[in-house]
Amino acid sequence: MNLRWFVSRTVRDASHMRKHVRKLLNSQRDILSSEAIQNVQKSMEDLHSALRAAAGNKVLQDKMKSMEAVANKWLKPYPYPGLRDNVEVLLVAIAVAVGIRTFIAQPFKIPTGSMQPTLYGVTSVPDLRQYVQTNGFPSSLNPEPDFEIPGRLKRFFSFWSTGVSYDHIVARREGTLEPTSDTPKKFLLFNLYQVFYVGGERYRVWWPPDNLLARAGLLDSSLRPNPRVFKPGEDILKMKSYSGDYLFVDRVTYNFRRPKRGEIIVFQTVNIPGMEKNPRLQDQIGQFYIKRLVALGGEKVRIGNDRHLVINGERLDRHTPGFERVYSFDPSEPARESQYSGHVNGQTGPPWTAPLFPDETVEVELAPRDYMVMGDNTLNSSDSRTWGPFPEENVIGRSWFVYWPIGKQDGRESRFGRAGR
Repeated sequence: MNLRWFVSRTVRDASHMRKHVRKLLNSQRDILSSEAIQNVQKSMEDLHSALRAAAGNKVLQDKMKSMEAVANKWLKPYPYPGLRDNVEVLLVAIAVAVGIRTFIAQPFKIPTGSMQPTLYGVTSVPDLRQYVQTNGFPSSLNPEPDFEIPGRLKRFFSFWSTGVSYDHIVARREGTLEPTSDTPKKFLLFNLYQVFYVGGERYRVWWPPDNLLARAGLLDSSLRPNPRVFKPGEDILKMKSYSGDYLFVDRVTYNFRRPKRGEIIVFQTVNIPGMEKNPRLQDQIGQFYIKRLVALGGEKVRIGNDRHLVINGERLDRHTPGFERVYSFDPSEPARESQYSGHVNGQTGPPWTAPLFPDETVEVELAPRDYMVMGDNTLNSSDSRTWGPFPEENVIGRSWFVYWPIGKQDGRESRFGRAGR
């Protein structure tokens, strides 16, 4: 019968029909009479016997017609059967998707640049002239000068293949930027669009980066004590944005073993004493972070002035699993933004980068069930150098597979498929 199921449509139809009638019978058994149950069961057994005996198509079709007549006589029809079937399929699909997300692979978006150049977060390049006009002087972000914005079709394919998007908004009416929540509308993990107002005129930006207006320099009141008045025809916003990496988080592996040093893990920022005690970090509590695991429970950690970690007196280097790239830097060169530069302490980097490690003599000891993590972008990462260790229960999973963007972003190597090492 198994082979016939693949080659004969009649056999497949008969099998599906028998399964459907059996489902109806089981769901209505408590309200049917014994006579009805017996008749329906007999028709099902007759069709099943014909299938097992490899009966011809004519016999199977006659058995199917007979069972259909019995079912119509004794079973109660469901209202809106097509709609019920579609809803059932949808609910099953949702349950499967939720199960996969909870127990197998959870999608995650890299929000910041703390793991660059291993994994990229959202970065934006405002047009130089726009930024100077808005804020009065050039940005430390070193924006590109008056870049060209491609056509609509090229922008579309550029965004979906490489994650590079362009935003260009021209004022239609004179006015200033009105107060806004700067919160984009979302579609799944993607920002769908964002709306803001200038002079009462409504403007919409599709597929915007996070904090669109802040990235364009439009919300920094400290640089703009007097709001700028935009004239009709002037650029309100002109910017090129690079989407952060979208990846799947492996939620299976750590059910069978504990995380290892050097792995990139995703964790939740709750129950972290260093965050709870610092008022400036309150808005980060409850978020999901991604960093490289550097120290395990019970270990003692120092950061040497050579920008290498020292764990229990042993110095980590590029031969340590998971740190091959992190410690691939030239020790004669200073630490650089978004480049592998090891790990800086308060002496080798800005003091606010590592308040818990002001110099190489300070050693931090972890509790037995705590972890310590650090970002690969050592000059621009809020990590355990700032807020300390966190409980192992906070770990969600490990970085597994980058599924978007697929192509390269203006010279950056593609990270598609990489878990980050």
